[in-house]
Amino acid sequence: MTCVLAACSSPSSAPTDTSPPPTTAESVASSAPTTRAPLDRYYEQNLEWGPCAPFATSADSTAAFRIEGVECARLRVPLDYAEPGGEEITLGLLRHRAGNPDARIGSLVLNPGGPGASGMVAAAGIGVQARKGALAQRFDLVGFDPRGVGASRPQVECLTDAQRDADRADDGETDGSPRGVAEQEAEARDFIAGCVRHTEHGERMLANLGTRDVVKDMDVLRSALGDEKLSYVGYSYGTRIGYTYAEAFPSRVRAMVLDGAVDPEQDALESTLAQVAGFGVAFGEFVDWCVQRQDCALGSDPAGATGAYQDLVRPLIDNPIEVGDGRRLSYEDATTGTIQALYAEQFWEKLNTGLAEVRQGSGKTLMELADRYNQRDENGHYASTQDAFTAINCVDHPKITDKDAILAAQREMAKSAPFLDDGRPDGAALDACAFWPVPSTSEPGLPRVDGVPSPLVVSTTNDPATPYEAGVNLARAMDGALVTFEGTQHTVFLQGNECVDGAGTAYLVDGTLPAEGTRCAP
Repeated sequence: MTCVLAACSSPSSAPTDTSPPPTTAESVASSAPTTRAPLDRYYEQNLEWGPCAPFATSADSTAAFRIEGVECARLRVPLDYAEPGGEEITLGLLRHRAGNPDARIGSLVLNPGGPGASGMVAAAGIGVQARKGALAQRFDLVGFDPRGVGASRPQVECLTDAQRDADRADDGETDGSPRGVAEQEAEARDFIAGCVRHTEHGERMLANLGTRDVVKDMDVLRSALGDEKLSYVGYSYGTRIGYTYAEAFPSRVRAMVLDGAVDPEQDALESTLAQVAGFGVAFGEFVDWCVQRQDCALGSDPAGATGAYQDLVRPLIDNPIEVGDGRRLSYEDATTGTIQALYAEQFWEKLNTGLAEVRQGSGKTLMELADRYNQRDENGHYASTQDAFTAINCVDHPKITDKDAILAAQREMAKSAPFLDDGRPDGAALDACAFWPVPSTSEPGLPRVDGVPSPLVVSTTNDPATPYEAGVNLARAMDGALVTFEGTQHTVFLQGNECVDGAGTAYLVDGTLPAEGTRCAP
């Protein structure tokens, strides 16, 4: 069984708090020189805000950075916090200034998750959606691209555009034979070699990409923005950044909204199992919607829908569909496109169209969905998201090398999401993370956050990528409030739902937590 890991779930870590005390710009300026710590040159830096166009690295960021009213800057941070006097790297920042400066509370830092997604692009879009609301009036909305991601320098780079096209077209992961497993593991080692070769600073950069270091960067950002304490919104993997920051810097948290929580107690394999089960549920919801239509590509019988789906996509392993420009819709691309569509109900119509096209010998729409997931633009250029996703996950998670456990997990996935079962014998190929050249920097475990202000956790009942119970458990572990959204999508805050947005806004503005048991409907 092949599986696309569609959202990351990362374990907790507890970095040592080596940075200066919480600061405002004024308190930094008044500190005596004799008390300076090695990181002060970073905490005291002045950000130079200007046009965002030079920061664009992809089609999405080019469009986002044209939005009126945004400004961008670079934040300097050490490559290795163990050597703060050594080499520097930079993070890209984007800001919408508060609409009402006289009532400004401070900065609201945003991260959309991934790992590998651009916080700058997310902040640009959220700022437009929230422009007339209280958050945009009372806060500067600030997005950052984490180290190695997007506009940050250096970027993680592993595969060229041509190599990623070729990788997507190759369905070798369906071959569970000893030869197939050996070829997959050789490809994993080649991928790592590309990461080391193409990423500036090589293994040293890869060793310092993880959440352990991202949260230290975020504390430098907090100080450079002039905020004594951090106000933060994190989605999906961004929830992990949030609770890891709270664990590392408990006295510097003002407020946190954590939407679509990853489970801090799960290792990489457990996380994948939970996510696959989530997409299995989402596929069932899609089927229930589809079979009520006259044009459902999977027929009218819910009991036969999974088999109908498999009948459409499994033949692509041996007979991919030509889609033009020398490209072919592979089995991997078909399942990736399906998973992309299961993130939210708004894509279900397109998924049904794409499956109907496959029946007619066309792969156009499913390829478009797969390109969207992989962030490939119309010119054939990929954003660095997928390379960064793998690299960050590999340093965040302990290695999984138990092949018996991998085979057992594949059997479990086939039960929980049979639509993803390729029908071929399983093979326990180790992935790139099993061969990663630097050690992981985190271990699974609940965050230790005694004394941290209660966060607001938002969890969606049928979230396909981050299961609902993970949010319930995180709220309990952090003594936070839980808002339940009854829907089928991945994350919801600041996406137009008045109930969820109202609860989150009241909390971020004045600290008011919603009543216990708050539930919101679409």
